[in-house]
Amino acid sequence: MLSDESGKAPYLISEMNVISTPIDGLLIVEPQVFGDSRGYFCETYNEARYRAAGIDVQFVQDNQSLSSYGVVRGLHFQKPPYSQAKLVSCVKGCVLDVAVDLRKGSKTYGQHFAVLLSEDNHRQFFIPKGFAHGFSVLSESALFAYKCDELYHPEAEGGLLLSDPELDIDWQIPAEKMILSDKDRKHPLLKDLGEIF
Repeated sequence: MLSDESGKAPYLISEMNVISTPIDGLLIVEPQVFGDSRGYFCETYNEARYRAAGIDVQFVQDNQSLSSYGVVRGLHFQKPPYSQAKLVSCVKGCVLDVAVDLRKGSKTYGQHFAVLLSEDNHRQFFIPKGFAHGFSVLSESALFAYKCDELYHPEAEGGLLLSDPELDIDWQIPAEKMILSDKDRKHPLLKDLGEIF
């Protein structure tokens, strides 16, 4: 095992652990993290390892966003044939990450799952095609990373209103402190969305 200059063995937060959620296809990934007095090392993606864990997609684009406390981004998706699967994480800070099942015929259609992603827990969230995605920033700021298996196509952009009462998502931000884009205020309700996927 590696050790730092003090001779102490590093701590191990977790083996790479893949956690199923109540919504089929949504997965939480906990990578292996080695830390010592200097900081930590973490392998954030390895194609063969992730494929063996059930995340069998070819990522073609990486994105980052920086946001301040109270920013809520979402709920976003790309329409077919440009729909995207995503592997997301919070590199700095803490966010509440949310995915909503929009797959027609799914037994969990219209349901959502939320997970805390932070620089401390190093968790990743895998969101397959057929979901709307968004997050709220719970820390002073947050650096958010996305791996996508399809390139960005502005003509295929779609959205779902993040305050839709039918979704009943607790973004853990008081309404008066939410910071939204004009675009995100105007997305349709779930009942008006129609069949996308």
